[in-house]
Amino acid sequence: MTTNLHRLPGLMPTTARAAPQAPAHDDIVYPETIPFLLVHLACLGAIWTGVTWQAVLLGAVLYVVRMFGVTAGYHRYFSHRTFRTSRVVQFLLGWLAQSTAQLGILWWAAKHRHHHRHSDTELDVHSPRQHGFLYAHMGWIFTERHDATDVDAVPDLTRFPELVWLNNHPYLPALTLAAASWFIAGWPGVVVGFFWSTVALYHGTFMINSLAHVHGRVRYVTGDDSRNNWWLAVITLGEGWHNNHHAFPTSARHGLRWWEIDASYWIIRGLELCGLAWRVRVPSAAALSAKLR
Repeated sequence: MTTNLHRLPGLMPTTARAAPQAPAHDDIVYPETIPFLLVHLACLGAIWTGVTWQAVLLGAVLYVVRMFGVTAGYHRYFSHRTFRTSRVVQFLLGWLAQSTAQLGILWWAAKHRHHHRHSDTELDVHSPRQHGFLYAHMGWIFTERHDATDVDAVPDLTRFPELVWLNNHPYLPALTLAAASWFIAGWPGVVVGFFWSTVALYHGTFMINSLAHVHGRVRYVTGDDSRNNWWLAVITLGEGWHNNHHAFPTSARHGLRWWEIDASYWIIRGLELCGLAWRVRVPSAAALSAKLR
């Protein structure tokens, strides 16, 4: 999975994809880390606001609901189109995803598709093998060459003007949610409910880019370093079955064994049963056997 936090990008012109790649670490813009650090420092505001049970409960709910926005929205729907839904639900998924402050849905999907085309090669935007763990975890998000949205990579999404509008206002959902958190639980709701859960979501997402390519088990032949990690799957609602995902990137189901916890897939199946999702894609038994190591 991918994320960015520091700029409001415009849409990249179609010629930008051909631009030469700069060395991985030479374009990190360190002043751009300041907003990212401020989000983390805001969590210390609990010293003055206090921690209430309402704020803790709000934070837990916001973490789980918004993690679904990342996994089912940014990742399985917009990046991989593993299921279909209506334009209304599509927009709501995008709004929910962007409430995590991980930039626009078109930007996110374009970067993630690039990652799958070049996974763990020199062209991968966040490979621990190529660029080191810390850069893969979060250093890459502060590089200027990753700012813009490569619209050539997401033509299936740019045909929806409402998605382009949402992508061009990446922090509007997060700011709206922060204001709502204040109305629900006051300043503890903002600090504990919103900021604590946002930081947890950042690093839950980042660990799929970094740790899930370093630590865990390999079941399928994928040609990269993707691993299955059960505890990452628990905290990310199923994304930790990362080797499974790289073997079958268009599958809505990442936990391919009965015991592999994949809460996001279960919710997608629930949406399907309610008629809110359809054409939910999963690999056949023959495909599963063919890719086993």
